[in-house]
Amino acid sequence: MAITAAPTERSHWKPREFRVVNEQPVAVSDLVVHSFTVAELEDSVIYAAGYLLDWEYSEAGAWVMAHAVETPWWCRQLDVSSYSHQFSIIARLSESDQTFFKLKYT
Repeated sequence: MAITAAPTERSHWKPREFRVVNEQPVAVSDLVVHSFTVAELEDSVIYAAGYLLDWEYSEAGAWVMAHAVETPWWCRQLDVSSYSHQFSIIARLSESDQTFFKLKYT
């Protein structure tokens, strides 16, 4: 599985930055590319692994994995109103790739 499984090892949201690609400045920033909910279970990460793999091998997931500047990672948030866990996959993409992703896959 290519998605980083330990989001605590890196800072979640990095500020927008500019990189030089082919002598042109390119803006890159973080984008939530997929999110899903898993019911409150004893070990929700094990149940979420199936959804993470399904997304990674989908058309949108394969595109993100190929175009991400850094390896995408996931994070988990507790939703106390519905007793569930909200999982999000976050990728660092260039702004042109973000636009393409939003138009094609959302």
